[in-house]
Amino acid sequence: MKNPVLDVIKSRRSIRKYLPDQLKDAELAAILEAAAYAPSAHNEQSWHFTVIRNRELLDRISLKAKELMAAQETEWIKEMGRNPEFHIFYKAPAAVIVSTRTGAMSPKVDCAAAIENMLLAAESLDIGSCWIGLARYYFTLKDELPLLNIPEGYEPFYAVALGYKAQRPVRALPRRKDQVNYID
Repeated sequence: MKNPVLDVIKSRRSIRKYLPDQLKDAELAAILEAAAYAPSAHNEQSWHFTVIRNRELLDRISLKAKELMAAQETEWIKEMGRNPEFHIFYKAPAAVIVSTRTGAMSPKVDCAAAIENMLLAAESLDIGSCWIGLARYYFTLKDELPLLNIPEGYEPFYAVALGYKAQRPVRALPRRKDQVNYID
């Protein structure tokens, strides 16, 4: 079945190489608006979005997260943390920190839905994106969190790197078979 929404879903890839140019304000606003239209438990809309376009802060978050990653027992995380070339945001010109209100009914699910809307909106605008779970290491540094200016009563969960694509993966990895079961 041919459909533009399904085409965007099937063409979206995690982008890990970005051009240095900053996104246009209208593009960023459209991506954030899409995030705000995500479904949420009991329509709480429990999320908050912190946009970071400051290169020094993005680099600091990456460096601090990598310091903690390098001390982990899981080998691949440790290796990424020790790799001087690795940047958790892949040197994207912008990142969005997705936080949720403390005490929300389904905070991680709400954040995940908002992030998926961001990823799909970005792809529809031909903008690269990557869901960044490794930012969680930085979020454990309570003395660093004031740098993010997250409103009181909110907790950061994930981040999304955003920027113009410097790479264009064309092929999707194969999907697993036998993922659907029908009961008629």
